[in-house]
Amino acid sequence: MRRDIVLCGTGGQGTVLASKLLATAAMQRGLPVKTAETIGMAQRGGSVLSHVRIGEQVASPLVGKGCADLIIAFEPAEAVRQLPFLRPGGTVVTSNRPVVPVSSMTGGPAYDLEAIMGHLERSVENLTVVDADRAGRELGSPKVLNVLLLGAACRSGALGLSIEDVRRAIRARVPERFFELNDRALDYGA
Repeated sequence: MRRDIVLCGTGGQGTVLASKLLATAAMQRGLPVKTAETIGMAQRGGSVLSHVRIGEQVASPLVGKGCADLIIAFEPAEAVRQLPFLRPGGTVVTSNRPVVPVSSMTGGPAYDLEAIMGHLERSVENLTVVDADRAGRELGSPKVLNVLLLGAACRSGALGLSIEDVRRAIRARVPERFFELNDRALDYGA
């Protein structure tokens, strides 16, 4: 198996933990994995970008432009920003919950969610949109967006890892008191 995955979002959404869960799931299956993260002003809601490369003969941890099999986006505008990484025919799994930048609230360019989602629908052949607000209400917590998106990515078939692979990784990396909530998030929509 060989997969090039880009995860993107804003600080505090769980992007880094999601990339660690994917790396753990791959290693538990005996697959080679390389990861890299760019965390700018993440603690202040800035962009977070993680690369996860799974498989044999991966020399660099960075996914090249036009090479990602899968983009997992925690925020729709971040999905658009990272589209240059997606290979033709690749898959995008994204949340529909916007994180409006401060600049949009202080006179900068407006954040137009409808235009952003329309661009994704026109540009991405294999697009899965997760209703994050609805899922958060039904699950009882918005804090499992990362696992919710990993579950959707597993079900898309583009991830190359199973729900059970990710579940085992959760058991290895997350405190036990969160297992039940993460299990429900992983299985949500199945």
